[in-house]
Amino acid sequence: MTATLSEIDPNQPMSELLKVYPGAQRALFRKYHVGGCSSCGFAPTETLAGIAARNAHMPLPEVVAFLQTSQEEDRAMQVAPRELHDLCEKKEGGPVHLLDIRTREEFDAVHIPGSEHFTQELMNTILMQWPREQGLIALIDHQGARSLDAAAYFAGHGFTNVRALLGGIDAWSQEVDPDLPRYTLE
Repeated sequence: MTATLSEIDPNQPMSELLKVYPGAQRALFRKYHVGGCSSCGFAPTETLAGIAARNAHMPLPEVVAFLQTSQEEDRAMQVAPRELHDLCEKKEGGPVHLLDIRTREEFDAVHIPGSEHFTQELMNTILMQWPREQGLIALIDHQGARSLDAAAYFAGHGFTNVRALLGGIDAWSQEVDPDLPRYTLE
């Protein structure tokens, strides 16, 4: 049985669950310290029921409810390309910081005008000097998978208006700026 957004089958493989709930691994690690490293990881063929059974601190009904809530929180942390474009144009509510977390090579090849390449030095500056409640921090990656992790990281450090670009720069080039070249990674 394949999970839908309204139900989770705890007996399906995690590989299938993660297709519908891509933030499930991040959520399991955040709350139960499961799935984030080799010592607490799980195999793609393992089930949520199996993971809960071998981790006594994970009551299965609570885990399922938490994953559903986390999915809603992930969606709330994302911003659609057109919406982000409009926020950049309006410039209401403080500055909009577009932080591109892709590699330097990807950024140099193509990036959204006005975005900054995210480096370790910039991260340190943000964490040490930027106000936590002013403006918007929008994180950009290639197709929207990694930017959500980065947004969750900053939210976990107290930033109140941080979002991940839904679909990444790839979606931006389709929905906002068709002149921005698209690319694939091999």
